[in-house]
Amino acid sequence: MVILDRFRLDGRVAVVTGGSRGIGAACAVGLAEAGADLVISARTAGSLDQVAGRIRALGRRAEVVACDLSDLENLAPLVEATSAAFGRLDVVVNNVGGTAPRPFTHTRTRHLGDAFAWNVLTAYELTRAAVPLMLAGDGGSVINISSAAGHLPERGYLAYGTAKAALDALTRFLAADLGPRIRVNAVAPGAIETEALAPMLEGSIREGIIARTHTRRLGRPEDIAAAVVYLASEAGSFVSGKVIEVDGGTEANTVPLGLADL
Repeated sequence: MVILDRFRLDGRVAVVTGGSRGIGAACAVGLAEAGADLVISARTAGSLDQVAGRIRALGRRAEVVACDLSDLENLAPLVEATSAAFGRLDVVVNNVGGTAPRPFTHTRTRHLGDAFAWNVLTAYELTRAAVPLMLAGDGGSVINISSAAGHLPERGYLAYGTAKAALDALTRFLAADLGPRIRVNAVAPGAIETEALAPMLEGSIREGIIARTHTRRLGRPEDIAAAVVYLASEAGSFVSGKVIEVDGGTEANTVPLGLADL
């Protein structure tokens, strides 16, 4: 077999949450370039339609499901829509998540609860709903989008980092529960140049992030998409229960908030 053929996803169907922009959009388009058909979901229909247009331009099918993914009741219907459109499901990319940083003194129990719900429960609920359809076919791959913040502590990231660390643990436990037919992995991005990070990339802050990154550049959404395609495809078929760090080789959080001692 030609090695590049192992990265192909022809005949496969993938669901990507948060697929309207940034990392989610890049993952959806990357999977389509590898041959997959897509179901993409996020709140904003207009942005999803734009990404769907890019997927269809590649000759792949794309279904758009606009909904609020923070409502766990919307996740099972997303799988139902996939089954109705394609009759199968092979790849799940749990990309939705995120939590605003805040100082410890401003962090409350509800912030931890919200972070856990948005970053962990959404991934679990979609995976739980997807498993029967995946097992009805050829099995497949679940990929959780985590963060370097889950293993690189920094002041101000208590809620977000704790939630992403929990997502990493969820990844490992799901891999044990769902193997061998369903592989479960995570990708932990470092500083990726997206709309979400843009407010923190002004002037000297940007230069500082780059200086603290071994590759001396910010990441691109396509860097994460490449890892997702690998984990989704036959190329990654001997990888499960792992968190792949795609962070430019950093050994510490590259976006410190400069918070003072208590």
